[in-house]
Amino acid sequence: MAKTSAKTAPAKPKKAKSPATPVSVPENVPGPKKVRVHYLTRVEGHGNIVVDVEADGSVSTCRWEVPEAPRFFEAMLVGRDYTDVHHIVSRICGICAIGHQLASLQATEDALNINVSEQTHLLRRLALHAENLQSHLLHIAYLVLPDLMGVDSILPLAQTHKDAVLKFIAARRVSNEFSRIICGRTTHPQRMTPGGFTMFPSTDDLVSLRAMLVDTLPNLDFAVDFFAGLRDKFPQFERETEYVALVSPAEYAMYWGEIGSSRDERRPVRQYRNITREYLIPTSTAKWTKNQGESYMVGALARFNLNADFLMPRAKAAAKKLGLKKGETNPFLITLAQLVECVHTVEEAITQVDELLVRGIREEAPAKPAHVSAGRGAGAVEVPRGILFHFYEYDDAGRIFQADCVIPTNQNHANIQKDLDALVPRLSGLSEKDLELKLSMLVRAYDPCISCSTHCIDARGLDDGARSLVRFNRK
Repeated sequence: MAKTSAKTAPAKPKKAKSPATPVSVPENVPGPKKVRVHYLTRVEGHGNIVVDVEADGSVSTCRWEVPEAPRFFEAMLVGRDYTDVHHIVSRICGICAIGHQLASLQATEDALNINVSEQTHLLRRLALHAENLQSHLLHIAYLVLPDLMGVDSILPLAQTHKDAVLKFIAARRVSNEFSRIICGRTTHPQRMTPGGFTMFPSTDDLVSLRAMLVDTLPNLDFAVDFFAGLRDKFPQFERETEYVALVSPAEYAMYWGEIGSSRDERRPVRQYRNITREYLIPTSTAKWTKNQGESYMVGALARFNLNADFLMPRAKAAAKKLGLKKGETNPFLITLAQLVECVHTVEEAITQVDELLVRGIREEAPAKPAHVSAGRGAGAVEVPRGILFHFYEYDDAGRIFQADCVIPTNQNHANIQKDLDALVPRLSGLSEKDLELKLSMLVRAYDPCISCSTHCIDARGLDDGARSLVRFNRK
């Protein structure tokens, strides 16, 4: 397919008026210093931070490592029927199970020319909202907030800030129920299938869901006020990079759109490899990506920078209160962008539920392909950590013979490394303990889902039979 004209490219986010002052260093702690974070805490999966600062303050080592064993989901799909694929890929992640299933369904339906109803699209959009709300609230309240409050976990906050913790718990409980009502359970959805749904929420379910979403808005308002009061706790660090996310001329794109970039033209989803340009490095079992520069960012801040104009009104007000402006270049503020998205998600979900209630839920049989034949298709949705791609090639029997999944976190790995490269020299005067904390906070800000991103292994030196067992892709 031909590339979309560059004239359709989204406007480049404005640069910050002036670079913010780096994290203040109260005193110069003499070196040398070593930071060895083996399996960073409060993230999913296994990642290491390795830093050496010499006595003169120079940085001799700065490395983000992903040592986790890869899981070859693409290979597991080979030979599977198109009716099974979406259930298999939902097991890639227990946090983004809905997103993986939606990207998979899009790819399958694209490959087999399956057209779904408007009701299906509305229900799928709600499913994606449920998942993003689940994940964002988990990250904001349980994984990031302890760093801002100077504690090791949320448990001490249950004593010192009980009301706040209870409000966060209540909001997340709603997100779980949201997922159950639309998808059948809180993770690994059961109801979605190629062409539609196998079961549907009832009118009473939707009425109940709407009431819960309305009731959770005050808790999200509280969260916005609470984090606005912690704004000065976020380290001041700016590094310009490329931002990549789905974009749409009519909405804050999450479920559908083209691939947008702050430095490149828009592209249809099928051209995702022209953006991701995956490559391997020796210290990672996950692929890295780059496009116009050495790295790019995906996720809530990238979406905000490209799509902020399409936020719902309450979410725009939340962004203003949090001091978040389009064109932000501080990666620590990913968390605030996630909080803005929580407000947007609930607002938009209420309007979508209203639309379904006006239409009335219809029991629809899933759409089928007119004729199962060989084809290829791609799907992309915005999951909590960024844009997720699935690409499949099917044979004439409707069985996969090639699959490719490009995970948001593996798209962020190079950007994490470049952020560390820029940040460590500015913090070289800190003590080892404080340096480790700030670097851990940086990686945690990305909310990495490391296990999902592990997709490669060095097969050199293996015989042909062993190599075939670890082959995961035939690009």
